[in-house]
Amino acid sequence: MPNQITELNMSDVPTLSSGIKYYDEDVAFADHIMSIPSLQRTFKVGFLAFVFCLDGTLQISLNGKRYELQAHDALFVNSNTVVSDIERDEAFTCKIIAVTSDFGLNFINNTIFDSITRMTENPLVHFTEEEMNLMVRYYELAIYKIDHPNVNYGRETLIDILRCYALDLLSSISRHVEESSVMLRQGDKLFHRFVILLAKNPDNERSVKWFADQLYVSPKYLTSICKNKSGKTASELITMAIVGRIKQHLQYSAMSIKEIATIMNFDNLSFFGKYVKKHLGISPTNYRNKIGYGR
Repeated sequence: MPNQITELNMSDVPTLSSGIKYYDEDVAFADHIMSIPSLQRTFKVGFLAFVFCLDGTLQISLNGKRYELQAHDALFVNSNTVVSDIERDEAFTCKIIAVTSDFGLNFINNTIFDSITRMTENPLVHFTEEEMNLMVRYYELAIYKIDHPNVNYGRETLIDILRCYALDLLSSISRHVEESSVMLRQGDKLFHRFVILLAKNPDNERSVKWFADQLYVSPKYLTSICKNKSGKTASELITMAIVGRIKQHLQYSAMSIKEIATIMNFDNLSFFGKYVKKHLGISPTNYRNKIGYGR
């Protein structure tokens, strides 16, 4: 019987290395991570990650395909990717940004979705020196804001920094990856439209039927497409997105719990509290006190 592949989730990140510069359950920044023992064997990631190679060389296999990173290269590691056979030279240095899938949904638009789709097929991109310098400066700005929460609006601006980071990163990727590299089939197009609708979702709808009605398909068909394309049902993806938004409000906004419940389209505070406890394991107030706004 083959050995079971270890899954590395975002919750595992804080225990990995002193190279972890920041972690808050949804976002992690890291460098100097190659001494981590768990990265020397095969594992599957449960989050999204970008690896920026600053110097030296890294060889790595993603889902059995071999890639080599050199200076100015960026590598996209999608959720559920199997990573193996990591080798590096002594000069290798990098910056890494990892985000949970539900957090990443908050940055999706058509351009970003298309870029991510193309990077799934071609995850290695070579940046110019200027583009890589911009990526590193965003990284350093985010770390500075995290380390100095009282400068200008404090910790809640991290979301805006990451959104700008994502837009510039994926804009650069779009310039380097051929538009024709991915031809979308009918199921791909429907899933594309669903993800964009899910990211917008201005009224924070939680019903699979609502999304299916907007896309003119049955809930059963939408669920089958989502399962095929992402490994998760439509309901699971909707929950991921809603929980991600709730966590952002609890962590980064000064709104009261009641105000957050109203914005998130919950009929009453009791229902909101039960929903949060079901998916986060603790009440909204305790979650905020643990890692949230004003901590």
